[in-house]
Amino acid sequence: MEIRNIAIIAHVDHGKTTLTDALMEQTGSKLEGQSMDSNALEKERGITIYAKNTSIEYKGTKINIVDTPGHADFGSEVERVLRSIDSVLLVVDAQEGPMPQTRFVLKKSLELGLKPIVVINKIDKPAANPHHAEEQVLELFLELGANDEQSNFTTVFAIGREGIAKRALEDDSKDLSPLLDVILEQVPAAKGYTEGEPLTAQVFNLGYDNFLGRLAVARVYSGKLSKGQNLFVTADGKEKWSSKVVKISTFKGTSQVEAETVYAGDIALIAGFSKIDIGETLVDNEATEPLTAIHVDEPTIGLRFMPNASPFAGREGKFVTGRQIRERLEKELEINVGLKVDFSKGDFFEVYGRGEMHISILLENMRREGYEMAVSQPQVIIKEENGHKTEPFEEVVADIPSEFQGSVIEKLSNRGFVMQNMITHENQVRLIFVGPTRGLLGYKGQFIIDTRGEGILASQFVGFRPYAGEIKKRQAGSMISMAAGKALGFSLWNLQDRGQLYISPATEVYEGMVIGNTSKGEEMMVNPTKGKQLTNMRSSGADEAINLTPPRILSIEIGLETMADDEFLEVTPQSVRLRKALLKESERKKGK
Repeated sequence: MEIRNIAIIAHVDHGKTTLTDALMEQTGSKLEGQSMDSNALEKERGITIYAKNTSIEYKGTKINIVDTPGHADFGSEVERVLRSIDSVLLVVDAQEGPMPQTRFVLKKSLELGLKPIVVINKIDKPAANPHHAEEQVLELFLELGANDEQSNFTTVFAIGREGIAKRALEDDSKDLSPLLDVILEQVPAAKGYTEGEPLTAQVFNLGYDNFLGRLAVARVYSGKLSKGQNLFVTADGKEKWSSKVVKISTFKGTSQVEAETVYAGDIALIAGFSKIDIGETLVDNEATEPLTAIHVDEPTIGLRFMPNASPFAGREGKFVTGRQIRERLEKELEINVGLKVDFSKGDFFEVYGRGEMHISILLENMRREGYEMAVSQPQVIIKEENGHKTEPFEEVVADIPSEFQGSVIEKLSNRGFVMQNMITHENQVRLIFVGPTRGLLGYKGQFIIDTRGEGILASQFVGFRPYAGEIKKRQAGSMISMAAGKALGFSLWNLQDRGQLYISPATEVYEGMVIGNTSKGEEMMVNPTKGKQLTNMRSSGADEAINLTPPRILSIEIGLETMADDEFLEVTPQSVRLRKALLKESERKKGK
Protein backbone atom coordinates (compact mmCIF):
# COMPACT_ATOMS: atom_id res chain seq x y z
CA MET A 1 0.00 0.00 0.00
CA GLU A 2 1.25 3.51 -0.85
CA ILE A 3 1.91 5.73 2.17
CA ARG A 4 1.59 9.51 2.57
CA ASN A 5 2.95 11.18 5.74
CA ILE A 6 1.58 14.60 6.72
CA ALA A 7 1.34 16.85 9.79
CA ILE A 8 -1.43 19.32 10.57
CA ILE A 9 -0.05 22.64 11.86
CA ALA A 10 -1.82 25.82 12.92
CA HIS A 11 -2.14 28.47 15.59
CA VAL A 12 -4.06 27.48 18.73
CA ASP A 13 -7.85 27.14 18.18
CA HIS A 14 -7.79 27.38 14.37
CA GLY A 15 -9.41 23.93 14.06
CA LYS A 16 -6.65 21.33 13.47
CA THR A 17 -8.05 18.67 15.78
CA THR A 18 -11.68 19.12 14.64
CA LEU A 19 -10.51 18.71 11.04
CA THR A 20 -8.48 15.58 11.89
CA ASP A 21 -11.46 14.08 13.77
CA ALA A 22 -13.68 14.74 10.72
CA LEU A 23 -11.14 13.10 8.35
CA MET A 24 -11.04 10.02 10.61
CA GLU A 25 -14.84 9.85 10.78
CA GLN A 26 -15.37 10.16 7.02
CA THR A 27 -12.78 7.47 6.20
CA GLY A 28 -14.13 5.03 8.80
CA SER A 29 -11.03 5.20 11.04
CA LYS A 30 -12.76 6.71 14.06
CA LEU A 31 -14.23 4.53 16.78
CA GLU A 32 -17.21 5.64 18.88
CA GLY A 33 -16.25 8.41 21.31
CA GLN A 34 -12.67 8.66 20.01
CA SER A 35 -11.03 12.05 19.49
CA MET A 36 -7.49 13.24 18.81
CA ASP A 37 -7.66 15.31 22.02
CA SER A 38 -7.79 12.29 24.34
CA ASN A 39 -6.14 13.78 27.44
CA ALA A 40 -8.62 15.10 30.10
CA LEU A 41 -6.96 18.53 30.15
CA GLU A 42 -7.06 18.75 26.35
CA LYS A 43 -10.80 18.06 26.37
CA GLU A 44 -11.45 20.63 29.11
CA ARG A 45 -9.37 23.43 27.62
CA GLY A 46 -10.09 22.66 23.97
CA ILE A 47 -6.38 22.74 23.08
CA THR A 48 -3.89 20.15 21.89
CA ILE A 49 -0.99 19.62 24.31
CA TYR A 50 0.72 16.49 22.99
CA ALA A 51 1.51 15.63 19.36
CA LYS A 52 -0.43 12.50 18.36
CA ASN A 53 -0.45 10.07 15.48
CA THR A 54 -3.38 8.69 13.56
CA SER A 55 -3.77 7.05 10.17
CA ILE A 56 -6.60 6.86 7.65
CA GLU A 57 -7.09 4.93 4.40
CA TYR A 58 -8.40 6.64 1.26
CA LYS A 59 -8.54 5.22 -2.28
CA GLY A 60 -6.15 2.40 -1.37
CA THR A 61 -3.54 4.76 0.16
CA LYS A 62 -2.54 4.90 3.83
CA ILE A 63 -2.27 8.50 5.09
CA ASN A 64 -0.34 8.90 8.37
CA ILE A 65 -1.39 12.17 10.07
CA VAL A 66 0.37 13.82 13.03
CA ASP A 67 -1.80 16.35 14.92
CA THR A 68 0.44 18.98 16.54
CA PRO A 69 -0.18 21.48 19.38
CA GLY A 70 -0.92 25.09 18.46
CA HIS A 71 0.27 26.81 21.65
CA ALA A 72 3.82 28.26 21.53
CA ASP A 73 4.74 26.64 24.88
CA PHE A 74 4.44 23.22 23.23
CA GLY A 75 6.49 24.23 20.18
CA SER A 76 9.05 21.53 20.95
CA GLU A 77 6.34 19.01 20.01
CA VAL A 78 6.00 20.57 16.54
CA GLU A 79 9.70 21.00 15.70
CA ARG A 80 10.52 17.33 15.76
CA VAL A 81 7.29 16.14 14.11
CA LEU A 82 8.09 18.17 10.98
CA ARG A 83 11.24 16.10 10.42
CA SER A 84 9.24 12.88 10.13
CA ILE A 85 6.72 13.85 7.44
CA ASP A 86 6.68 14.83 3.76
CA SER A 87 4.16 17.70 3.71
CA VAL A 88 2.04 19.82 6.03
CA LEU A 89 -1.55 21.00 6.09
CA LEU A 90 -1.33 24.62 7.27
CA VAL A 91 -4.74 25.43 8.80
CA VAL A 92 -5.61 29.14 9.02
CA ASP A 93 -8.76 30.69 10.51
CA ALA A 94 -10.68 32.57 7.77
CA GLN A 95 -11.42 35.44 10.17
CA GLU A 96 -8.17 35.77 12.17
CA GLY A 97 -5.70 35.00 9.38
CA PRO A 98 -2.11 33.90 10.17
CA MET A 99 -1.17 34.26 13.87
CA PRO A 100 2.25 34.02 15.66
CA GLN A 101 2.29 30.23 15.98
CA THR A 102 1.31 29.95 12.28
CA ARG A 103 4.43 31.94 11.49
CA PHE A 104 6.62 29.83 13.80
CA VAL A 105 5.54 26.43 12.43
CA LEU A 106 5.45 27.61 8.82
CA LYS A 107 9.02 28.97 9.08
CA LYS A 108 10.21 25.56 10.38
CA SER A 109 8.35 23.77 7.53
CA LEU A 110 9.80 25.99 4.80
CA GLU A 111 13.35 25.62 6.19
CA LEU A 112 12.97 21.82 5.88
CA GLY A 113 11.98 22.22 2.21
CA LEU A 114 8.38 21.04 2.69
CA LYS A 115 5.64 22.34 0.38
CA PRO A 116 2.56 23.10 2.53
CA ILE A 117 -1.09 22.72 1.53
CA VAL A 118 -3.07 25.69 2.91
CA VAL A 119 -6.50 25.03 4.44
CA ILE A 120 -8.57 28.19 5.07
CA ASN A 121 -10.87 26.90 7.82
CA LYS A 122 -14.04 28.24 9.50
CA ILE A 123 -15.26 29.95 6.30
CA ASP A 124 -18.78 29.94 7.84
CA LYS A 125 -17.82 32.47 10.55
CA PRO A 126 -19.90 35.70 10.33
CA ALA A 127 -16.77 37.88 9.95
CA ALA A 128 -14.83 35.37 7.80
CA ASN A 129 -12.85 36.79 4.88
CA PRO A 130 -11.31 33.72 3.17
CA HIS A 131 -9.67 35.57 0.24
CA HIS A 132 -8.08 38.16 2.54
CA ALA A 133 -6.78 35.33 4.78
CA GLU A 134 -5.33 33.62 1.67
CA GLU A 135 -3.55 36.86 0.65
CA GLN A 136 -2.13 37.23 4.18
CA VAL A 137 -0.81 33.65 4.02
CA LEU A 138 0.90 34.37 0.67
CA GLU A 139 2.48 37.53 2.14
CA LEU A 140 3.72 35.44 5.08
CA PHE A 141 5.22 32.81 2.71
CA LEU A 142 7.13 35.53 0.82
CA GLU A 143 8.21 37.24 4.06
CA LEU A 144 9.62 33.95 5.38
CA GLY A 145 11.67 33.40 2.20
CA ALA A 146 9.61 30.62 0.57
CA ASN A 147 10.91 29.53 -2.85
CA ASP A 148 8.77 29.74 -6.02
CA GLU A 149 7.49 26.18 -5.71
CA GLN A 150 6.53 26.61 -2.03
CA SER A 151 4.81 29.96 -2.73
CA ASN A 152 2.69 28.34 -5.43
CA PHE A 153 0.67 26.47 -2.80
CA THR A 154 -2.73 24.83 -3.23
CA THR A 155 -5.55 26.30 -1.15
CA VAL A 156 -8.54 24.33 0.14
CA PHE A 157 -11.49 26.04 1.87
CA ALA A 158 -13.11 24.15 4.75
CA ILE A 159 -15.65 24.05 7.55
CA GLY A 160 -13.94 21.48 9.79
CA ARG A 161 -16.82 21.28 12.27
CA GLU A 162 -19.27 20.23 9.52
CA GLY A 163 -16.71 18.05 7.68
CA ILE A 164 -16.87 20.01 4.40
CA ALA A 165 -13.98 21.03 2.09
CA LYS A 166 -13.96 22.73 -1.33
CA ARG A 167 -11.31 23.77 -3.83
CA ALA A 168 -13.17 26.99 -4.67
CA LEU A 169 -15.61 28.89 -2.47
CA GLU A 170 -18.43 28.59 -5.02
CA ASP A 171 -18.08 24.78 -5.29
CA ASP A 172 -20.81 22.56 -3.89
CA SER A 173 -19.44 20.00 -1.43
CA LYS A 174 -20.85 17.63 1.19
CA ASP A 175 -17.66 16.08 2.58
CA LEU A 176 -13.85 16.31 2.87
CA SER A 177 -13.02 14.35 -0.29
CA PRO A 178 -11.70 17.50 -2.12
CA LEU A 179 -9.08 17.88 0.65
CA LEU A 180 -8.19 14.15 0.58
CA ASP A 181 -7.80 14.31 -3.23
CA VAL A 182 -5.43 17.29 -2.89
CA ILE A 183 -3.36 15.30 -0.34
CA LEU A 184 -3.02 12.40 -2.81
CA GLU A 185 -2.10 14.80 -5.65
CA GLN A 186 0.31 17.08 -3.78
CA VAL A 187 2.02 14.99 -1.08
CA PRO A 188 4.88 12.85 -2.43
CA ALA A 189 4.47 9.14 -1.71
CA ALA A 190 6.90 7.86 0.93
CA LYS A 191 9.88 5.97 -0.49
CA GLY A 192 8.93 2.29 -0.38
CA TYR A 193 10.89 -0.80 0.68
CA THR A 194 13.66 -2.23 -1.50
CA GLU A 195 14.78 -5.80 -0.79
CA GLY A 196 18.12 -6.00 1.03
CA GLU A 197 18.56 -2.28 1.80
CA PRO A 198 19.87 -1.38 5.30
CA LEU A 199 17.44 -0.09 7.93
CA THR A 200 17.37 3.59 9.00
CA ALA A 201 14.58 4.82 11.29
CA GLN A 202 14.56 8.07 13.27
CA VAL A 203 12.79 8.69 16.58
CA PHE A 204 10.70 11.90 16.57
CA ASN A 205 8.41 11.33 19.57
CA LEU A 206 8.31 9.33 22.80
CA GLY A 207 5.60 7.40 24.60
CA TYR A 208 5.45 5.55 27.89
CA ASP A 209 3.88 2.27 28.94
CA ASN A 210 3.78 1.05 32.56
CA PHE A 211 4.77 -2.48 31.44
CA LEU A 212 7.04 -1.83 28.46
CA GLY A 213 8.66 1.42 29.71
CA ARG A 214 9.79 4.06 27.22
CA LEU A 215 8.37 3.75 23.69
CA ALA A 216 9.89 5.30 20.57
CA VAL A 217 7.66 6.74 17.82
CA ALA A 218 9.84 6.51 14.69
CA ARG A 219 9.62 7.06 10.93
CA VAL A 220 11.20 4.23 8.92
CA TYR A 221 13.17 5.82 6.07
CA SER A 222 14.64 2.69 4.49
CA GLY A 223 14.70 -1.06 5.03
CA LYS A 224 12.39 -2.98 7.33
CA LEU A 225 12.09 -3.36 11.08
CA SER A 226 10.91 -6.64 12.64
CA LYS A 227 9.91 -7.87 16.09
CA GLY A 228 12.77 -9.67 17.88
CA GLN A 229 15.42 -7.96 15.70
CA ASN A 230 18.60 -6.70 17.36
CA LEU A 231 19.20 -3.03 16.43
CA PHE A 232 21.86 -0.38 17.06
CA VAL A 233 21.01 3.09 18.34
CA THR A 234 23.31 5.75 16.94
CA ALA A 235 23.59 9.57 16.95
CA ASP A 236 26.34 12.10 16.21
CA GLY A 237 28.68 12.48 19.17
CA LYS A 238 27.08 9.64 21.12
CA GLU A 239 28.26 6.11 21.77
CA LYS A 240 26.45 3.33 19.85
CA TRP A 241 24.46 0.81 21.87
CA SER A 242 22.14 -2.02 20.96
CA SER A 243 18.92 -3.64 22.14
CA LYS A 244 16.17 -5.96 20.89
CA VAL A 245 12.78 -4.92 19.48
CA VAL A 246 10.21 -6.25 21.98
CA LYS A 247 7.03 -4.99 20.33
CA ILE A 248 6.00 -3.00 17.22
CA SER A 249 2.69 -1.20 16.72
CA THR A 250 1.37 0.84 13.82
CA PHE A 251 -1.55 3.26 13.91
CA LYS A 252 -5.08 2.63 12.64
CA GLY A 253 -7.10 5.69 13.51
CA THR A 254 -5.86 6.57 16.98
CA SER A 255 -5.70 2.89 17.96
CA GLN A 256 -2.42 0.97 18.03
CA VAL A 257 -2.31 -2.27 16.03
CA GLU A 258 0.46 -4.78 16.79
CA ALA A 259 2.64 -5.65 13.79
CA GLU A 260 5.41 -8.19 13.14
CA THR A 261 7.26 -6.01 10.57
CA VAL A 262 7.09 -2.39 9.36
CA TYR A 263 8.57 -1.22 6.08
CA ALA A 264 10.15 1.97 4.73
CA GLY A 265 7.77 4.92 4.64
CA ASP A 266 5.65 3.93 7.65
CA ILE A 267 5.50 5.34 11.19
CA ALA A 268 5.66 2.87 14.08
CA LEU A 269 5.70 2.67 17.88
CA ILE A 270 8.67 0.57 19.04
CA ALA A 271 9.29 -0.95 22.50
CA GLY A 272 12.53 -2.38 23.87
CA PHE A 273 14.84 0.68 23.93
CA SER A 274 14.69 2.11 27.46
CA LYS A 275 17.34 4.84 26.97
CA ILE A 276 16.40 5.97 23.47
CA ASP A 277 15.98 9.70 22.85
CA ILE A 278 14.50 12.13 20.30
CA GLY A 279 16.52 12.36 17.08
CA GLU A 280 18.46 9.09 17.54
CA THR A 281 18.67 6.71 14.58
CA LEU A 282 17.86 2.97 14.65
CA VAL A 283 20.01 0.88 12.26
CA ASP A 284 20.55 -2.85 11.65
CA ASN A 285 24.13 -2.38 10.39
CA GLU A 286 26.73 -0.88 12.71
CA ALA A 287 28.43 0.90 9.78
CA THR A 288 25.27 2.86 8.75
CA GLU A 289 25.65 6.61 9.35
CA PRO A 290 23.07 8.28 11.66
CA LEU A 291 20.52 10.72 10.22
CA THR A 292 20.90 14.46 10.99
CA ALA A 293 20.00 15.09 14.63
CA ILE A 294 16.71 16.80 15.52
CA HIS A 295 17.25 20.05 17.43
CA VAL A 296 14.77 20.90 20.20
CA ASP A 297 14.66 24.52 21.39
CA GLU A 298 15.94 25.26 24.90
CA PRO A 299 13.61 26.03 27.85
CA THR A 300 13.08 29.74 28.63
CA ILE A 301 11.83 29.79 32.24
CA GLY A 302 12.73 27.97 35.45
CA LEU A 303 11.19 27.51 38.92
CA ARG A 304 11.62 25.32 41.99
CA PHE A 305 9.44 22.32 42.89
CA MET A 306 9.61 21.27 46.54
CA PRO A 307 7.60 19.29 49.11
CA ASN A 308 4.80 21.36 50.64
CA ALA A 309 5.81 22.67 54.09
CA SER A 310 2.82 24.88 54.95
CA PRO A 311 0.69 24.37 58.11
CA PHE A 312 -1.88 22.56 55.90
CA ALA A 313 0.70 20.18 54.36
CA GLY A 314 -0.35 16.57 53.89
CA ARG A 315 -4.08 17.16 54.40
CA GLU A 316 -5.16 16.53 50.81
CA GLY A 317 -2.27 14.94 48.91
CA LYS A 318 -1.53 11.25 48.46
CA PHE A 319 2.08 11.78 47.29
CA VAL A 320 3.76 14.44 49.41
CA THR A 321 7.45 13.53 49.88
CA GLY A 322 10.45 14.81 47.93
CA ARG A 323 11.20 11.25 46.76
CA GLN A 324 7.69 10.82 45.30
CA ILE A 325 7.85 14.21 43.52
CA ARG A 326 11.28 13.29 42.15
CA GLU A 327 10.00 9.95 40.77
CA ARG A 328 7.06 11.72 39.09
CA LEU A 329 9.36 14.32 37.47
CA GLU A 330 11.69 11.53 36.25
CA LYS A 331 8.68 9.82 34.65
CA GLU A 332 7.63 13.13 33.01
CA LEU A 333 11.09 13.49 31.47
CA GLU A 334 10.48 10.18 29.62
CA ILE A 335 7.99 11.89 27.31
CA ASN A 336 8.09 15.67 27.88
CA VAL A 337 11.00 16.72 25.69
CA GLY A 338 10.68 20.50 26.26
CA LEU A 339 11.22 19.96 30.02
CA LYS A 340 14.53 19.83 31.90
CA VAL A 341 15.02 19.08 35.61
CA ASP A 342 18.07 19.60 37.83
CA PHE A 343 17.92 17.02 40.64
CA SER A 344 21.22 18.05 42.27
CA LYS A 345 19.88 20.79 44.58
CA GLY A 346 18.88 18.57 47.54
CA ASP A 347 15.83 20.20 49.15
CA PHE A 348 14.18 21.22 45.88
CA PHE A 349 14.18 20.44 42.14
CA GLU A 350 14.93 23.13 39.56
CA VAL A 351 12.43 22.63 36.72
CA TYR A 352 12.91 24.38 33.35
CA GLY A 353 10.15 24.71 30.73
CA ARG A 354 9.06 26.60 27.64
CA GLY A 355 6.58 28.94 29.36
CA GLU A 356 3.99 29.38 32.13
CA MET A 357 1.44 27.28 30.24
CA HIS A 358 3.94 24.40 29.83
CA ILE A 359 4.66 24.37 33.60
CA SER A 360 1.02 24.86 34.67
CA ILE A 361 -0.13 21.84 32.58
CA LEU A 362 2.49 19.69 34.34
CA LEU A 363 1.35 20.96 37.78
CA GLU A 364 -2.32 20.39 36.90
CA ASN A 365 -1.61 16.80 35.79
CA MET A 366 0.38 16.13 38.97
CA ARG A 367 -2.28 17.47 41.35
CA ARG A 368 -4.94 15.36 39.59
CA GLU A 369 -2.80 12.29 40.21
CA GLY A 370 -2.72 13.09 43.96
CA TYR A 371 0.57 15.00 44.26
CA GLU A 372 1.00 17.89 46.67
CA MET A 373 3.88 20.36 46.37
CA ALA A 374 4.99 23.99 46.55
CA VAL A 375 6.57 25.95 43.69
CA SER A 376 8.49 29.21 43.55
CA GLN A 377 7.91 32.18 41.24
CA PRO A 378 8.88 31.44 37.59
CA GLN A 379 12.07 33.25 36.52
CA VAL A 380 13.47 33.56 33.01
CA ILE A 381 16.76 31.82 32.21
CA ILE A 382 19.59 34.37 31.89
CA LYS A 383 22.62 33.20 29.87
CA GLU A 384 26.17 34.54 29.60
CA GLU A 385 27.45 34.82 26.01
CA ASN A 386 30.91 36.31 25.34
CA GLY A 387 30.80 38.11 28.69
CA HIS A 388 27.36 39.65 27.97
CA LYS A 389 24.05 38.74 29.64
CA THR A 390 21.32 37.46 27.30
CA GLU A 391 17.69 36.58 27.99
CA PRO A 392 14.76 35.05 26.05
CA PHE A 393 12.68 37.43 23.90
CA GLU A 394 9.13 36.96 22.63
CA GLU A 395 7.14 38.28 19.70
CA VAL A 396 3.69 39.25 20.98
CA VAL A 397 0.61 39.77 18.81
CA ALA A 398 -2.41 41.47 20.40
CA ASP A 399 -5.72 41.52 18.47
CA ILE A 400 -7.92 44.04 20.25
CA PRO A 401 -10.80 46.50 19.71
CA SER A 402 -9.13 49.83 18.80
CA GLU A 403 -10.57 51.62 21.88
CA PHE A 404 -8.20 49.60 24.15
CA GLN A 405 -4.98 50.07 22.16
CA GLY A 406 -3.69 52.96 24.32
CA SER A 407 -3.60 50.99 27.57
CA VAL A 408 -2.12 47.84 25.92
CA ILE A 409 0.67 49.86 24.25
CA GLU A 410 1.41 51.67 27.53
CA LYS A 411 1.51 48.51 29.69
CA LEU A 412 3.70 46.54 27.28
CA SER A 413 6.05 49.51 26.72
CA ASN A 414 6.56 49.74 30.51
CA ARG A 415 7.48 46.04 30.47
CA GLY A 416 10.30 46.52 27.94
CA PHE A 417 8.37 45.74 24.73
CA VAL A 418 8.90 47.68 21.50
CA MET A 419 6.07 47.95 18.96
CA GLN A 420 7.05 46.60 15.52
CA ASN A 421 3.83 46.97 13.58
CA MET A 422 0.23 48.11 13.84
CA ILE A 423 -2.47 46.91 11.43
CA THR A 424 -5.96 48.44 11.61
CA HIS A 425 -9.01 46.68 10.16
CA GLU A 426 -12.38 48.40 10.71
CA ASN A 427 -12.55 48.90 14.51
CA GLN A 428 -10.10 46.10 15.32
CA VAL A 429 -6.34 46.60 15.60
CA ARG A 430 -3.46 44.10 15.54
CA LEU A 431 -0.38 45.23 17.51
CA ILE A 432 2.93 43.38 17.11
CA PHE A 433 5.63 43.80 19.79
CA VAL A 434 9.00 42.27 20.57
CA GLY A 435 10.38 42.26 24.10
CA PRO A 436 11.80 40.17 26.96
CA THR A 437 9.90 37.10 28.22
CA ARG A 438 10.35 38.57 31.72
CA GLY A 439 8.01 41.41 30.80
CA LEU A 440 5.30 38.99 29.72
CA LEU A 441 5.30 36.94 32.95
CA GLY A 442 2.21 37.96 34.90
CA TYR A 443 0.78 40.19 32.15
CA LYS A 444 -1.95 37.98 30.67
CA GLY A 445 -4.41 38.54 33.54
CA GLN A 446 -3.90 42.30 33.26
CA PHE A 447 -4.46 42.11 29.48
CA ILE A 448 -7.86 40.42 29.99
CA ILE A 449 -8.89 43.24 32.39
CA ASP A 450 -7.57 46.01 30.09
CA THR A 451 -9.44 44.65 27.03
CA ARG A 452 -12.55 43.56 29.00
CA GLY A 453 -12.05 40.00 27.78
CA GLU A 454 -12.35 41.00 24.11
CA GLY A 455 -8.64 40.83 23.22
CA ILE A 456 -6.58 37.89 21.94
CA LEU A 457 -2.94 37.75 23.07
CA ALA A 458 -0.48 35.32 21.51
CA SER A 459 3.29 35.07 21.80
CA GLN A 460 6.18 33.03 20.49
CA PHE A 461 9.82 32.69 21.49
CA VAL A 462 12.19 34.45 19.05
CA GLY A 463 15.57 33.68 20.64
CA PHE A 464 18.04 34.92 23.24
CA ARG A 465 18.95 38.63 22.95
CA PRO A 466 20.94 41.14 25.07
CA TYR A 467 19.54 41.67 28.59
CA ALA A 468 16.89 44.41 28.57
CA GLY A 469 17.62 45.87 32.05
CA GLU A 470 15.23 46.50 34.92
CA ILE A 471 11.48 46.08 34.29
CA LYS A 472 8.75 47.40 36.59
CA LYS A 473 6.05 44.74 36.62
CA ARG A 474 4.23 44.12 39.84
CA GLN A 475 1.78 46.88 40.73
CA ALA A 476 -0.21 45.04 43.41
CA GLY A 477 1.08 44.07 46.86
CA SER A 478 0.00 41.09 48.98
CA MET A 479 -2.67 40.97 51.67
CA ILE A 480 -1.23 38.55 54.23
CA SER A 481 -3.12 36.80 57.02
CA MET A 482 -1.64 37.39 60.47
CA ALA A 483 -3.88 34.81 62.17
CA ALA A 484 -4.99 31.21 61.77
CA GLY A 485 -8.62 30.06 61.71
CA LYS A 486 -11.71 30.42 59.51
CA ALA A 487 -12.21 33.62 57.52
CA LEU A 488 -15.37 35.53 58.51
CA GLY A 489 -17.65 37.48 56.17
CA PHE A 490 -17.59 40.60 58.38
CA SER A 491 -13.79 40.81 58.25
CA LEU A 492 -13.61 40.14 54.49
CA TRP A 493 -16.27 42.82 53.91
CA ASN A 494 -13.99 45.37 55.56
CA LEU A 495 -10.95 44.15 53.61
CA GLN A 496 -12.45 44.04 50.09
CA ASP A 497 -12.15 47.83 49.71
CA ARG A 498 -8.36 47.55 50.08
CA GLY A 499 -7.84 45.24 47.09
CA GLN A 500 -8.93 41.96 45.52
CA LEU A 501 -9.59 38.90 47.71
CA TYR A 502 -8.66 35.30 46.81
CA ILE A 503 -10.83 33.64 49.48
CA SER A 504 -14.49 33.48 50.52
CA PRO A 505 -16.03 33.27 54.03
CA ALA A 506 -15.41 30.01 55.98
CA THR A 507 -12.12 29.38 54.12
CA GLU A 508 -9.44 28.09 56.48
CA VAL A 509 -6.38 30.35 56.64
CA TYR A 510 -3.00 30.28 58.41
CA GLU A 511 -0.44 32.90 59.40
CA GLY A 512 1.59 33.96 56.35
CA MET A 513 -1.05 32.87 53.81
CA VAL A 514 -1.72 35.43 51.05
CA ILE A 515 -5.50 35.99 50.98
CA GLY A 516 -5.63 38.77 48.36
CA ASN A 517 -3.76 41.63 46.74
CA THR A 518 -3.72 45.31 47.65
CA SER A 519 -4.52 47.88 44.99
CA LYS A 520 -1.93 50.39 46.23
CA GLY A 521 0.98 47.97 45.88
CA GLU A 522 2.12 47.74 49.52
CA GLU A 523 2.15 44.58 51.67
CA MET A 524 -0.55 44.57 54.31
CA MET A 525 -0.95 42.34 57.36
CA VAL A 526 -4.64 41.60 58.03
CA ASN A 527 -6.80 39.46 60.29
CA PRO A 528 -9.52 37.76 58.19
CA THR A 529 -10.78 35.76 61.22
CA LYS A 530 -11.92 38.81 63.22
CA GLY A 531 -15.67 38.99 63.94
CA LYS A 532 -17.91 41.91 64.85
CA GLN A 533 -17.48 43.17 68.43
CA LEU A 534 -20.77 42.60 70.26
CA THR A 535 -21.96 44.66 73.26
CA ASN A 536 -25.31 44.99 75.02
CA MET A 537 -25.93 47.95 72.70
CA ARG A 538 -25.12 46.08 69.45
CA SER A 539 -26.41 42.77 68.17
CA SER A 540 -24.84 40.55 65.52
CA GLY A 541 -27.76 41.16 63.15
CA ALA A 542 -27.89 44.96 63.43
CA ASP A 543 -26.12 47.61 61.32
CA GLU A 544 -25.73 47.43 57.56
CA ALA A 545 -25.93 44.28 55.46
CA ILE A 546 -22.69 42.60 54.39
CA ASN A 547 -22.30 42.63 50.59
CA LEU A 548 -19.25 40.67 49.47
CA THR A 549 -17.73 40.96 46.00
CA PRO A 550 -17.02 37.46 44.56
CA PRO A 551 -13.33 36.61 45.18
CA ARG A 552 -10.78 35.91 42.44
CA ILE A 553 -10.38 32.15 42.92
CA LEU A 554 -6.75 31.16 42.43
CA SER A 555 -5.93 28.71 39.66
CA ILE A 556 -2.40 27.48 38.95
CA GLU A 557 -2.03 29.95 36.02
CA ILE A 558 -3.31 32.94 38.07
CA GLY A 559 -1.05 31.93 40.98
CA LEU A 560 2.07 31.69 38.77
CA GLU A 561 1.20 35.10 37.27
CA THR A 562 0.44 37.01 40.49
CA MET A 563 2.97 35.60 42.98
CA ALA A 564 5.89 37.72 44.25
CA ASP A 565 9.48 36.49 44.37
CA ASP A 566 9.28 35.85 48.16
CA GLU A 567 6.14 33.70 47.84
CA PHE A 568 5.37 30.04 47.16
CA LEU A 569 2.37 28.58 45.35
CA GLU A 570 0.96 25.65 47.30
CA VAL A 571 -0.61 23.12 44.87
CA THR A 572 -2.67 20.24 46.27
CA PRO A 573 -5.32 17.93 44.71
CA GLN A 574 -8.12 20.20 45.97
CA SER A 575 -6.60 23.64 46.62
CA VAL A 576 -4.27 26.28 45.21
CA ARG A 577 -2.97 28.71 47.84
CA LEU A 578 -0.41 31.50 47.88
CA ARG A 579 1.85 31.89 50.92
CA LYS A 580 4.94 33.78 51.98
CA ALA A 581 8.14 31.71 51.95
CA LEU A 582 8.70 32.90 55.54
CA LEU A 583 5.35 32.66 57.31
CA LYS A 584 6.05 34.88 60.35
CA GLU A 585 6.27 38.66 59.89
CA SER A 586 9.21 38.88 62.33
CA GLU A 587 11.19 36.36 60.21
CA ARG A 588 10.47 38.32 57.02
CA LYS A 589 11.68 41.58 58.61
CA LYS A 590 14.83 39.84 59.83
CA GLY A 591 15.37 38.38 56.34
CA LYS A 592 15.15 41.83 54.76
